[in-house]
Amino acid sequence: MKENKLEQHLVQSIKSLGGQCVKFPPLFYAGFPDRLCLLPGGLLIFVETKAPYEKPRLLQTKVHASLRALGFRVEVLNTIEAIDGFILTL
Repeated sequence: MKENKLEQHLVQSIKSLGGQCVKFPPLFYAGFPDRLCLLPGGLLIFVETKAPYEKPRLLQTKVHASLRALGFRVEVLNTIEAIDGFILTL
């Protein structure tokens, strides 16, 4: 399965919860997560989608760590099952 199919599944899953899943093109911030998941109640979660079983690059890992240090939730999702499990935590 391609990464764009995973993103589509994530977008539809977030919409089903009444939220929005915004594609964030970080033109000036390399390594920033792909998606901003905006959920009812003011919940914001950064999501990095990867092709099945791929892992983030080193720069992405560092950016994710810096966001987590600020108190944000950052998820890396690379399978349909991972997305479905993530949705269950919301």
